[in-house]
Amino acid sequence: MYFKDIIGQENIKRQLIVSAQKHFVPHAQLFYEQGGAGAYPLALAYARYLNCWERSETDACGHCPSCLKYNELAHPDLHFVFPIIKNDKKKKEVCDDYLPEWRSLLKKQTYFNLSHWLECIDVGNSQAIIYSKESEEIMRKLSLRIYEADYRILLIWLPEKLHPDCANKLLKIIEEPPANTVILMVSEAPDLVLGTIQSRTQRLNIRAINTEDMVDALVRQECLEPEIARQVARISGGNYIKALETISISDDNAFFLERFKEMMRNSWVRNVRGMKDLAELLSNSGRERQKNFLAYCQYLIRENFMYRFQSPELNYMNKPEADFALKFAPYVNERNVLELIDELSKAELHIVQNVNAKMVFFDLSLHITVLIRR
Repeated sequence: MYFKDIIGQENIKRQLIVSAQKHFVPHAQLFYEQGGAGAYPLALAYARYLNCWERSETDACGHCPSCLKYNELAHPDLHFVFPIIKNDKKKKEVCDDYLPEWRSLLKKQTYFNLSHWLECIDVGNSQAIIYSKESEEIMRKLSLRIYEADYRILLIWLPEKLHPDCANKLLKIIEEPPANTVILMVSEAPDLVLGTIQSRTQRLNIRAINTEDMVDALVRQECLEPEIARQVARISGGNYIKALETISISDDNAFFLERFKEMMRNSWVRNVRGMKDLAELLSNSGRERQKNFLAYCQYLIRENFMYRFQSPELNYMNKPEADFALKFAPYVNERNVLELIDELSKAELHIVQNVNAKMVFFDLSLHITVLIRR
């Protein structure tokens, strides 16, 4: 990835470029965003720029030996760490075991999230984390001599997923880093990163993409009409991943919307058999997808409540969601909206805590049965 591939974020790009040119490169940096703003491609473009042999005032050259290796994501001084699902049967226990899939994702998508990554690997009902064994791999890699670059780069995606043992060993590395080593971390929940790690890093807040940059990208890259691109940009709230999903109505979004409709209808007519069947279906969809579904439900409840005020500028639903809101919105009102959100939020927390998913979703449907009739 190059700086030219990142939508907007001109101030951050300039800050990173100047730090490289002046050789003022903090050894540990934490890029953080809400999602879809381009934090990971920025970090990867920065890593490329730091080690480019013929960099310009605005970007890496693209043709030096370092850049050619970065094109294949196979530079010997670039090391990746990311959440995985441990698979003992296939002997996949550390990040390097998943490198082919990881490189494939990075080459295919500039902007991605955890759901995209988990689609590339066999997750089952496990939750992706960075296991404690990864700390041994990190120590081994950073003990090697630098092969050919100015900087050895350790690029950690979602450090909030670090196992505590791994996080503590990483802290020791940050406190006493090997020479010419740069640790770049990219987080979507920086407050969940170990506090002592946070305090020892330079933090860069990657803000949501501004509207004009988003509109320009959608017109150029997705061939949208400017008026439609502006509407999509508003709905996405500066999140390019959400913008693309709004355009395409992704499989996950379509699945989530249909399951939300099913859950609300089952609760309204008190269809216990339907509630059990839906709980069974959702329990087999994997923990990350279950959390995403419950977050999506909370979003739809909020949007349907706002829909009642008949103010289009307050709504951020796509067309299928808005069509459903025509009939559903009257059932979300000031008497139940907060409790509906609260029940969905508690269910999401229970999923995170590995409570039996079938019980969580069935119990949720029962609570909604009472609330939806208020």
